[in-house]
Amino acid sequence: MPDGWQRLWAPHRLEYLRGENRPLDGNDVQCPFCRIPTLSDEEGLIVHRGVSAYVVMNLYPYNPGHLLVCANRHVADLTELTTEERHEITDISAHAMNTLRRVSKADGFNLGMNQGAISGAGVAAHIHQHIVPRWSGDANFMPIIGKTKVMPQLLTITRDELAAAW
Repeated sequence: MPDGWQRLWAPHRLEYLRGENRPLDGNDVQCPFCRIPTLSDEEGLIVHRGVSAYVVMNLYPYNPGHLLVCANRHVADLTELTTEERHEITDISAHAMNTLRRVSKADGFNLGMNQGAISGAGVAAHIHQHIVPRWSGDANFMPIIGKTKVMPQLLTITRDELAAAW
């Protein structure tokens, strides 16, 4: 019996679900958050490099400008970070919020760290903080009814704007 839902097929998502860019049991994918700093800022979509952490565009964003603040060290849990690393991640997160407010006029933010695969971390072995900009009305009919997220700008353009404003 039809359920009344129209489907928007996104077969490219299946590759991510199968482990593209994610180290999982049974694949030989390197940790993306260890690999990204070896790339140029443009190629790696890096917005900012700090002493013990860096800021990168999320390849699978919830909203335009969705950033990740990643520790340089490959550790999984907040409790494994040094005090200096925790402070830098917090300071960079605050700076990222200010930058997103200037560049994209964000009205609010969702901030979060998923600690462990069971909590939803796609790359559980490498700690990273999500910074998701929000706007009044950003959850319009497309994600609610259409089950689709409209991304109005390419990641490379958003990265360039944020890096320039940093």
